[in-house]
Amino acid sequence: MTQVEPGADETKDPSKAAATAATNISDAERELYGGRLRYDQSYVRHEGPLTRLGFGHMAAALPRMVGMVLRTGWQTDRRALAGVVAAQLGQGLTTGWGLVAVNSVLTQLFADGPTADKLRDALPSLAVLAVTAVATAVLSAWSTAMSGRLEPQVERAVSARYYTAVTHVEVEATERPEVQRVLEAGKFGTDSARSMLRLSVGVGSVVIGMAAAAVVLAALHWALLPMLLAIALPKGWGAVRSARREYLSRLNWVDHRRAIASLLAYLTRPHAAGEIRVHAAGTKLLSSYEEMSRQTEAEQRRLARAQASTDLIAGGFAGLASLACYGVLWWLLATGGLPLAVGGTAVIAIRTSTARLTSLVQQVNRLYEELLFLTDTEDAIKVAGENAIPSAGAPLPTPTREVLAEDVSFTYPGADGPSLKGVSVRVPRGKVTALVGANGSGKTTLTKVLAGVLLPSEGDVWWVGESGERVELREADRSQVFGAVGLLAQDFPRWEMTAAANVAIGIGDRPRDMDRVRQAANEAGVLDLIEGLPHGWDSIVFKGYERGVQLSGGQWQKLGTARTRYRQAPFLLVDEPTSALDPHAEIAAFQGLWSLAAEGHAVVLVTHRLAATMNADHIYVLDQGRVVEDGTHEDLMAREGGLYQGMFSAQAAQYGLAPAADMLPGPRSAQAPDHETAS
Repeated sequence: MTQVEPGADETKDPSKAAATAATNISDAERELYGGRLRYDQSYVRHEGPLTRLGFGHMAAALPRMVGMVLRTGWQTDRRALAGVVAAQLGQGLTTGWGLVAVNSVLTQLFADGPTADKLRDALPSLAVLAVTAVATAVLSAWSTAMSGRLEPQVERAVSARYYTAVTHVEVEATERPEVQRVLEAGKFGTDSARSMLRLSVGVGSVVIGMAAAAVVLAALHWALLPMLLAIALPKGWGAVRSARREYLSRLNWVDHRRAIASLLAYLTRPHAAGEIRVHAAGTKLLSSYEEMSRQTEAEQRRLARAQASTDLIAGGFAGLASLACYGVLWWLLATGGLPLAVGGTAVIAIRTSTARLTSLVQQVNRLYEELLFLTDTEDAIKVAGENAIPSAGAPLPTPTREVLAEDVSFTYPGADGPSLKGVSVRVPRGKVTALVGANGSGKTTLTKVLAGVLLPSEGDVWWVGESGERVELREADRSQVFGAVGLLAQDFPRWEMTAAANVAIGIGDRPRDMDRVRQAANEAGVLDLIEGLPHGWDSIVFKGYERGVQLSGGQWQKLGTARTRYRQAPFLLVDEPTSALDPHAEIAAFQGLWSLAAEGHAVVLVTHRLAATMNADHIYVLDQGRVVEDGTHEDLMAREGGLYQGMFSAQAAQYGLAPAADMLPGPRSAQAPDHETAS
């Protein structure tokens, strides 16, 4: 097992920490993951700033951190924010007033005269001290109540802004690594706003309390303030160094923990159970777990030793500073430069102020870290806005007769070449248009362009009305485009929700209509299955939850078909809708698609089952991003040596029989109805 002991100077040189992190990995990690198991996420970018965190960075960043929290809170709940701020300021006043009361009590007690008289004279000050204690408790409770009210609202507001922004980004933009990295990093800051508010309250409480103590001490005697600072500085240095060392240690072991978690997750996953037992994969994973755990334990032991060393040094300097301060205090008392009561007040103020200093530094360190993540969220919202789908555009013709793609090309960001090259297709209402070709020929990309999910890099996509009026996709109101389209992708989402929700989410911006849900399920051939489940439509179609059930691939495909049926969009694009179905269910599914075309819908069918495409109204054959052939099945089969003829013949030979004409639907023509959007 490879192990490198980090040096003490790592906290001064982040590059050494990074080098240590790169070499301090176990042999098991090298074997299973090829190195450290790291995410390409935002925290990786923040290693530098966090490892360089010191007094200067903390002091410079604190106003910005607090300002961001105040702005977010003000936008969310002004009354709650005002309550928190007022409570914190009030606690500062009660802290200062309490020290004044303590000084008054001590002055009365140390005065000349009978003890009974001194106690009687101190009663008013003791009463003030009691009132300040009660007021502090009330204000603390009020601050807790107001911050508890504000925190979830702040988190919700930031999360809503972020997720609303990222769900309106152009899909093409999400294919660009520089955009996707920013958008992905932003999700880690959605709960940072809440954490920053909580930490800010804690920091504010300590800072205001220390400031109040400093003001009172300076008012009592100018020499007391330097004493407070002299004791606080060593403790602050130790706290900052410990926080930085702890973060660097986390860089060393967080990847180990991630790798361990990845291993252990496989041991309990049902889909891996067979190989865990038959292939002895479980034995390998467990032995790797033990090795990685030993590595993590070694890192934690190293951290404990380093922390103990830092605490010893900081405590030693703080002790020397305390000794010097108390020596100065003794000299002032001995020479009459300071009344005894003021000296007692100074001791109380110094001890209570410095006692929370370590907590203050740790909270500021966390606050700074959360600031970086919240800044990521703000950056993501900004980038999402710069790449957002336009919120307005030209209305689509009503009714829309067909969609035309003219000389369309599309290149994915970072790709070596275009996925589509000069493609022209026509998708009319009331017809089945089939797209066929080998894997990687551009079929799925073309369906996304036709649906408006992707904008063509070159060429035009026209939405044409009955009278010939037309609107180009880039100029169109994209919300209307999406409203007129239904998608059934090959990898359609399998929502971990109820069966009813999985169907009704086909029109996510409308209230659920259970009659329509049942009708769609019946048309997709899945109604009896769902209603036969123990909890019917309330069954969660994902194993592992209460009321959860496991659906097969074919059952999921039927549920996805029900989703598109529920949508009732005039233009339907389906990508391999029968890949997991048995032969009888496959025939029924294709018949359902042809019936939709008969009702006036436009159906774009992507499939490798060429026995189904033989009855499509028009077939486009794609090869390496180009349309190389098009026509009816008869037209394409008449082309000797044609690509379609070769694919169809090969598939027919594989199955050894020709499809029965009465089993698959034939072509038809129908008048398109007027409905234009999913409703």
